[in-house]
Amino acid sequence: MTEQTGGRRVVTNIAISLDGHYAAPDNPLDMSWVMPYAVTDVARDHLTSLWETATTALVGRVNAEGFLGFWPTVIGMEGADPRDEGFAKWLVDTDKVVLSSTLREAPWERTTIVDKPAAEVAADLKATEGGDILVLSSASVIKALLAADKVDRLAITVFPVFLGGGPRLFDDGLPAGKWALASQTAGEHGTLALVYDRLR
Repeated sequence: MTEQTGGRRVVTNIAISLDGHYAAPDNPLDMSWVMPYAVTDVARDHLTSLWETATTALVGRVNAEGFLGFWPTVIGMEGADPRDEGFAKWLVDTDKVVLSSTLREAPWERTTIVDKPAAEVAADLKATEGGDILVLSSASVIKALLAADKVDRLAITVFPVFLGGGPRLFDDGLPAGKWALASQTAGEHGTLALVYDRLR
């Protein structure tokens, strides 16, 4: 099921620590704190439930390079979890929109580079046909969409670790609004997958 009724949804997905950070204070690119939890059934099933209804991936340049540098190598990898391989195949085959002011052309197939504000790009994509628009862990993009109140579904995986600092996902000054809990799953190591829908 990829087509949505009532138009396309902007779905954002990100992992945060229990104390509310999406990256460590000393090295934002160090995601080692995520790894023990990202390979749990809860985290894998959570991601699967998100990409199965999506037909477009929307990411920032740094995440595009990270995701598209790693995930295609999982396809056909010996011992790979089928859910990881499923996501990898989806990522390769789906339409990708990469927000960047520095990239001129995409080194990846089925990819469009756009140098416009995230909220504008999301609105343009929502005006087209297709399934969900999935924003994969790109904090700068998600923060911009939250600030513009353009997120329809907010998916968060909470990992039971304190980072003690670092950038936060939810800054002061976001538009006030209500959200409805669409799903919640708790699993091994205390991983918690939460999905909220924006009430408008």
